[in-house]
Amino acid sequence: MWGLEYFSFRDLWSPLFMIFMMAIIVLYTFVIGPWRHRFAGSAPVSVSRQLAFWLSIVLLYLTQGGPLSLMGHLMFTFHMTNMAIAYILVPPMLIYGIPDWAWRRLFRANFWRGKVFRILMNPIICLGLFTLLFSFYHMPDNHDWIMTHYTVHRLYYALLLISSIMMWWHVYCPVPEWRRMSHMLTLGYIFMGGLLLTPACAMIIFASSPLFAVYNDPQVWVKAMGYCMSGDPSELLTKFEGPMFFNMMSGKDDQQLGGIVMKLLQEFVNAAALYTVFMQWYRRERAQEEDQTPTPIAKPLID
Repeated sequence: MWGLEYFSFRDLWSPLFMIFMMAIIVLYTFVIGPWRHRFAGSAPVSVSRQLAFWLSIVLLYLTQGGPLSLMGHLMFTFHMTNMAIAYILVPPMLIYGIPDWAWRRLFRANFWRGKVFRILMNPIICLGLFTLLFSFYHMPDNHDWIMTHYTVHRLYYALLLISSIMMWWHVYCPVPEWRRMSHMLTLGYIFMGGLLLTPACAMIIFASSPLFAVYNDPQVWVKAMGYCMSGDPSELLTKFEGPMFFNMMSGKDDQQLGGIVMKLLQEFVNAAALYTVFMQWYRRERAQEEDQTPTPIAKPLID
């Protein structure tokens, strides 16, 4: 399917990265299980939180080292699907999956309370940083250069993940006393996040011609393939004419579909976030109203 049969197990599954991600899942399982009593204020972690964390790690693995990662080098549609999953869907699941007592322990050092970190975690800076990194990456020349320089590629993807977690932190802040925005401001924050990514998606969707050489120029493509396959990637050109062999669409159609998929997945996740935050706000207001409602005094049966 999609030509994956032409690649080795190592190319498709990145065994070292798989072991690393499995180690994270094992560590998490021990922390919330047998080791939980070592953490002050710890409490049992719900099944929904555990499932969210495990699924976020699996999705991150698939998009950054599994078959989806390789497919993202064959078709632009899969590349943008990976972007949406790894940096729009995974971060809120990851944040939700880690309990508040674990976050408190993780950031208990005085370093995290410093002025620099507090400025860096300002909601406006977090939102602007991710938007800037994402938009900069998808400028055609920047994208092609990063995709063909492997060390920069790894570092940039790690920076994208960190910045996306920082951005989503202010939406699903797991530690109540660390929340820096009201529910009303959070709703505006989510809306603004979707708005700021629109220009980059629009540029991709409405371009009159293919923009990215990685998916249209065989020489650039084969150089980018060295990131996710073993051996000499130039041998691919002796078997295939280029990425076009693996693509069922024209370069322009593939690019447009990729931009549409990215925008739709982002809007879907944003809609879920808006609903969640609004319901939290609604329940909080209802609870406050009920607490303030005076209890009626029963009249005595006999005066």
